[in-house]
Amino acid sequence: MRGICLWCTVALLVLFTGCKRGVEVDICIYGGTSAGVIAAYTASMEGKKVLLIEPGTHLGGMTSGGLGYTDIGNKFVVTGLARDFYRRVGAHYGQFEQWVFEPSVAEQIFREYIDRGRVEVLYSYRLHDVEKEGRHISQIVVENSANPSPETYRKIRAKVFIDCSYEGDLMAKAGASYAIGREDNSVYGETYNGVQLMKGHQFWDPIDPYIVPGDSTSGLIWGVSDHVLNPTGSGDKKIQAYNFRVCLTDNPENMIPITRPDNYDSTRYELVLRLHAVSPRKSVYDYFIWSRMPNAKTDINNGGGISTDMIGMNWDYPEADYARRAEIWKAHEDYTKGLFYFLGHDERVPRFMRDEMLKWGYPKDEYVDNDHWTHQLYVREARRLIGELVMTEHHCVGREVVDDVIGWAAYTMDSHNCDRLVVDGVVKNEGNVEIGGFPPYPISYRALVPKRQEVANLLVPVCLSASHIAYGSIRMEPVFMVLGQSAAVAASLSIDEGIDVQDVDVARVQEILRTDPLADGSTPEILVDNDDTTAVEIQGDWTLAQDTYRGYGLNFYVDSSKGDTLKTIKYLPDIQTAGAYKIYVFFPQLEGASTHTPVTIFTGADTAQVQVHKDDIKVVGQTGGEWVCVGEYNLPCGREAYVEISNQGADNAVAADAVLFLPIP
Repeated sequence: MRGICLWCTVALLVLFTGCKRGVEVDICIYGGTSAGVIAAYTASMEGKKVLLIEPGTHLGGMTSGGLGYTDIGNKFVVTGLARDFYRRVGAHYGQFEQWVFEPSVAEQIFREYIDRGRVEVLYSYRLHDVEKEGRHISQIVVENSANPSPETYRKIRAKVFIDCSYEGDLMAKAGASYAIGREDNSVYGETYNGVQLMKGHQFWDPIDPYIVPGDSTSGLIWGVSDHVLNPTGSGDKKIQAYNFRVCLTDNPENMIPITRPDNYDSTRYELVLRLHAVSPRKSVYDYFIWSRMPNAKTDINNGGGISTDMIGMNWDYPEADYARRAEIWKAHEDYTKGLFYFLGHDERVPRFMRDEMLKWGYPKDEYVDNDHWTHQLYVREARRLIGELVMTEHHCVGREVVDDVIGWAAYTMDSHNCDRLVVDGVVKNEGNVEIGGFPPYPISYRALVPKRQEVANLLVPVCLSASHIAYGSIRMEPVFMVLGQSAAVAASLSIDEGIDVQDVDVARVQEILRTDPLADGSTPEILVDNDDTTAVEIQGDWTLAQDTYRGYGLNFYVDSSKGDTLKTIKYLPDIQTAGAYKIYVFFPQLEGASTHTPVTIFTGADTAQVQVHKDDIKVVGQTGGEWVCVGEYNLPCGREAYVEISNQGADNAVAADAVLFLPIP
């Protein structure tokens, strides 16, 4: 129960004393992931009695579980409380927003949401059964995760349930349709679903797959399956690989050495040696995506042909019982810890690599109640709802566009490898897909709700309704938070109006999210993007750049004339509440950018001139642009005030993208 606030502890003691009689709440949320915390906070702030159930003892899922190098895609899609989370991370580090962070910092912020929202949390309980009355879930039965006996059963009744787990257990037990694995491309007319033998995270050089090189009768080395490569685009039940996002440190004062882990077997890393033999690695860092976090820590992710992904070892995880899942989880932990130990200690690894690896260890101040190892396996994909609408590749690339929007996504269609097999006598990884270059796209509310005839009071914002390859784009932690907030608003409306979740007025959900994005009644910030024709005035011939990685939103304007002819773009916010505002301008990071960009701020009474210098734009993390503060100003109601970006005196390219007006409490 470490980390549970005193108020929550007392409340739970009262709530669950003699709780075999059952507990009744308005909204029950299963899964204390980032989406679960945000959904629970939102629902509580909406005035609902909420219970959040977390099978473990930590909050935040992958966001607090080591994934500190946030997968963003485009900051435009991170709205509401998700945006607030990254602002709070930024405040911790003395920044406006921050997208790279330590696990403990993320979890503390999630706990603060729980405390601030006075949310009741039931830790260390997991789903045992679901009971229904017709199409409605009437109650669920949960059991103690550490002692799953009938004596520990708890019954929770609720009007609406939200499944925020990575596995979709509540969704499945409730009788909602779902998919596992990769659809054949023919199912939804897609291109990048199913079997894919591509170049990403691949073995570029010929690696012999046999225990005795050249002898196929000697058997396959560990980690290589005996499956035959099926035709491109064909469907199967294989799922993309899981791993741990690993937090290490090279600060000697905060380091615990990496020691020989449980069940260590050096033969599991034969591929490491064979890869190095045919294509020598220049550094131990070549085996990973190694991202630096604050305070001398890391977020280590899979990188290359052989790394932290345990390819092909998770296929039965989605449908497995808890005991089998625990085995898979432990196998991944042993493999990952063993890989680090192998690279630091096996004499077959070059000395310089061993020396590099030995500089690193587990941080003393992270995961202090879990032997300094993350509490969350990266379950990239498990079950996926088949709901009222299935998001597909067509939605990702804009061939189909939904109108019942409750969130946006912007990340590459991304799947890690699903299998490692023998192709033409050499080792190949299969299943990796990384297809991007498309702008942000809307996510349908219908993708969060089961089919009408199946379940009427359940929302699924994490294991939402999407094909394998579309899910690979949507499945990012900031998006899960956005969808969690949307689901909580929809659940509250369903209760208030006494209707099924399928009948909730999406326009009403959108209005609540727009007018009360932080769920606390505070004055919302005002964003004016360059493509808002009602609030932007353009003078001169600017070039529209369709670069959704560096820009904010769908596009931004660029001028490369070096100020030969004066060009301006004026942003006129519709100020509803007069008062003090801090103004930020978003700057894409341009090659050949002007050393300075002139910005004019008119308050309705006074004019201020600010020069934003190229060095002011400090981009950190998976993004190509950043907000720059241009000052604090008192602004009147209406559209009197404006911010103007110009090319006057520019010595190179000038960008004009979005402007943000942030109310100062």
